[in-house]
Amino acid sequence: MLLTNARIATLVDNQSYGLIERGAVALKGEQIAWVGAESDLPSAYQGGAQHDLGGRLVTPALIDCHTHVVFGGNRAAEFELRLNGASYEEVARAGGGIVSTVAATRDADENTLLQDALRRVDALMFEGVTVVEVKSGYGLDTETELKMLRVARRIAEERPVEVRTSFLGAHAVPPEFKDALDAYIDQVCLPTLRAAHAEGLVDAADGFCEGIAFDTAQIRRVFEEAVRLGLPVKLHAEQLSNIGGTQLAAEFGALSADHVEYATHADAKALARSGTVATVLPGAFYTLREIQVPPIQAFRDHGVPIALATDCNPGSSPLTSPLLTMNMACTLFRMTPLEALLGMTAHAARALGLASRGRIVPGHRADLCVWDVDHPAELSYRIGFNPLYTRIFGGAL
Repeated sequence: MLLTNARIATLVDNQSYGLIERGAVALKGEQIAWVGAESDLPSAYQGGAQHDLGGRLVTPALIDCHTHVVFGGNRAAEFELRLNGASYEEVARAGGGIVSTVAATRDADENTLLQDALRRVDALMFEGVTVVEVKSGYGLDTETELKMLRVARRIAEERPVEVRTSFLGAHAVPPEFKDALDAYIDQVCLPTLRAAHAEGLVDAADGFCEGIAFDTAQIRRVFEEAVRLGLPVKLHAEQLSNIGGTQLAAEFGALSADHVEYATHADAKALARSGTVATVLPGAFYTLREIQVPPIQAFRDHGVPIALATDCNPGSSPLTSPLLTMNMACTLFRMTPLEALLGMTAHAARALGLASRGRIVPGHRADLCVWDVDHPAELSYRIGFNPLYTRIFGGAL
């Protein structure tokens, strides 16, 4: 396939959009074979199916590197409670929050969970997503955690989208283990991680390191088991306070540390040394009406890649719009439109350990978006507007 008459944002580096005016992209199978000015197109790529894009913008396809799209029920009632004055932490300590979704997820069968998840994934795909990360963490028992991961794998069988799974058994403590966090890690979390790995259901291990969840010593045990199994790690860190999660993630060379509102300059330096991505999640910041902004400038100063994701979940970020996520990152966190686009392409790919995604360069997978806009900044600028013309997944329209 040959795409011609296009404005191409290659994102070949992190300093500019890498725009090519009146460009062309040659695709061979699932890969990008050539990209450049149409006038420089080698004769070897001039045959085959050609698509004149009429001057439209081509970017790498979007990647949602942090989601919880598999879950049962919803938490609209808690949304109302928070608007009436209850904090996220107060709702959680009263038995709401994550634990309320656990009950609904345990009760739902696989097909119900799948059909609900597909509706959310369809919304992501409709705005240009070709890779989505999906976490477990709403089961908190072996049976339901594995059920969630099986459903996540089935998404890729039902839709033209790549799914990366993360085991998030250390997400919250179920009622049956209240005040017994270490016992939960021993008796449920670690054995379930082993079972998920044995069944081929998990691509990475994750955890929620926070005062209302697990401390660094408990997360360390999960990470040590993941390393033993040969799995990379990720971490929800410093969302509501700073208890050392980012430093722990850096120590283990985590793919990403996510949320990171309360991260410090020292945390940014640690992430830079370890090559760990900082993933920011403006949907949760917005929904929870938080005021502590992630230290974006510290990440810039230390050269930490900043990824961006919807954090789609039923409680703190019921968001299925990557384009709105990009706008929020710019308006709430003062990221630039270039940083937002890199955050949902190249840096999101890095946060998932995907080396051949997120840029338009030869040898990368041919996951692309064609947009009805004149300039990449429009993707972050507009609100409630979807200019996607077409999505290309593995070289296929």
